[in-house]
Amino acid sequence: MSSPETHQTPYEAILDQEIETGLEELNRSTTGIFLSALSAGLDIGFGPLLMAVMVTLAGGSYSVATTEILVANMYAVGFIFVVLGRSELFTEHTTLAVLPVLGGQATVKQLGRLWMLVYSANVVGGAAFAVLMVTIMPSVGTIEPHAFEEIALTYTTQDIVTLVAGGVLAGWMMGLVSWLVSAAQESISRTFFVWLVTTAIGLAHLPHCIAGNVEIVAGLMASSEVVFMDYAEFLLAATVGNAIGGTVFVALLKYGHVVRGSQ
Repeated sequence: MSSPETHQTPYEAILDQEIETGLEELNRSTTGIFLSALSAGLDIGFGPLLMAVMVTLAGGSYSVATTEILVANMYAVGFIFVVLGRSELFTEHTTLAVLPVLGGQATVKQLGRLWMLVYSANVVGGAAFAVLMVTIMPSVGTIEPHAFEEIALTYTTQDIVTLVAGGVLAGWMMGLVSWLVSAAQESISRTFFVWLVTTAIGLAHLPHCIAGNVEIVAGLMASSEVVFMDYAEFLLAATVGNAIGGTVFVALLKYGHVVRGSQ
């Protein structure tokens, strides 16, 4: 009888798949990358939207722990839409697109082009979704403006060192999402891994630059407690932290241990 380990995807196969996918993205047209990343920035906004709905519905009726768990599960929805929909998300590419560069199959210039396009389109799409959300949802009656403020203050009350450090952990975990999705054999397994990791990010209040972009822009529009400097500080710190986490703690380490292990 074969052991369960025989059904696991080998490390080398995961790395090869990650590199192949990264090369495909690096070689896509500028328009294709931008539109896909714009779509990701918009789609990820459904997570913060549902978080605000949940905060409004909870309204102090549940314990803090129960509310936090429910809100964290809503946070994961946007990531499920984006990752399984195969849209371009910046924090995935801090790992995915770095691997072909480490293997000498792509250049740093190509990586920089991809990061710039994906990041800018993600931010634009997320900001547009936030504007739409804050404009429409309170009128619908499912979100109260204080919910946007409450979510945004979770991050804007943190100092910049804490944001960078938390961003490293969030980027690390998002890099693992890319690795785990490649290792998974079925859509259900992939969905589970995305849900598990991103719910954990939401529950721990770790800053994710793209999802957080939606959250902070919404708070900026809905509350005088959130100012533009809060937004700028958050975006800078979370982006730096996410890039370090995905590049160093996933791309470099995973690539290193697979390549060294096969020698």
